[in-house]
Amino acid sequence: MSAPDAPDPASDPADPADGMPPAGSPGGAGDADPAAELSQESVDQHVAAALGAIEQATDLDQLKETRLAHAGDRSPLALANRAIGSLPGPDKAAAGKLVGQARGRVNKALAARQVELEAERDERILTEEAMDLTVAPGRRPLGRRHVLTVTAERMADAMVGMGWEIAEGPQVEAEWFNFDALNFDKDHPARQMQDTFFVDPAKAGLVLRTHTSPVQARSLIERGVPLYVAVPGKTFRTDELDATHTPVFHQLEGIAIDEGLTMAHLKGTLDRLAEAMFGPGIVSRLRPAFFPFTEPSAEMDFRCFVCRGEDPSCRTCGGTGWIEWGGCGMVNHNVLRAAGVDPERYQGFAFGMGVERTAMFRHGIADMRELIEGDVRFNAQFGMEI
Repeated sequence: MSAPDAPDPASDPADPADGMPPAGSPGGAGDADPAAELSQESVDQHVAAALGAIEQATDLDQLKETRLAHAGDRSPLALANRAIGSLPGPDKAAAGKLVGQARGRVNKALAARQVELEAERDERILTEEAMDLTVAPGRRPLGRRHVLTVTAERMADAMVGMGWEIAEGPQVEAEWFNFDALNFDKDHPARQMQDTFFVDPAKAGLVLRTHTSPVQARSLIERGVPLYVAVPGKTFRTDELDATHTPVFHQLEGIAIDEGLTMAHLKGTLDRLAEAMFGPGIVSRLRPAFFPFTEPSAEMDFRCFVCRGEDPSCRTCGGTGWIEWGGCGMVNHNVLRAAGVDPERYQGFAFGMGVERTAMFRHGIADMRELIEGDVRFNAQFGMEI
């Protein structure tokens, strides 16, 4: 007879590489004695080791590790429980009772320690994370951008989104750019000192610009045509400060000069701007008016964003369904000629509206004086917008 084949190490149940318990441990193979592993003395040792580890756990993470080591699937008691199957029939019941009671003691101790450690954790959190509501707040409140700055930037962004450029001009302006280039007659009321701030000496011909329209002429001269520019900026007039007027205010001006432009292009631009500032579905309308630098000219209104023209008692629009916003029209041929543009070839439109008025409607501000009084609490209500 031939000698028996040598055992394959890879299939040896004593090899720990196969994930089975080593020989001599409960549930293992080899020389292990299931009866010895399931004796009262052996089980009591496992229970004592488990209870000692549970008592020594100082936080919930350690208790979790202890649970895996002494009550998990690879714990000594779990392996002893598996070894019951290898006992003779008459001994299985006694061994099952012994191991079951042992595992019950360990699980009960684990549950009790879990409650204790959770209570300690909650008490520690209450102590370490307690808030003293009587402590004075920080003396450095968060800053806020002014609502006028944010509103002007939103309006400018809407124009840039339509492909327009942003232009700027000086606040101390030559009288020629402020009036003459815009077709203001020599005897126009706006050229009187009761309406305009003149810079001393008066003969110098310098004024604090009364509108952002001078940038129209400057842009036509400097950039040429075709031209699509929006001009946000500060303007000055000799108005008394009250709820609806201020001597220093802000405007957004727009001018487009190109071949073939019509009032329809103006209307579409205003509709898009109104929708960007006051919400979807808001449109504009034009009413006949007169301005020296446009012909024909119109006052522009936008649909009431509160009642949408459906509430005769609406306080925002006075029940009309429309809110006045600014002025507009087709650029006067005299303005084009003053800037050296051929009015027979190029046409265009211009419009302008107040930034303060826009901000007041957007945010429900009733008194314009709140915009300039400098109370930090006023801007705080608008939050931070970038």
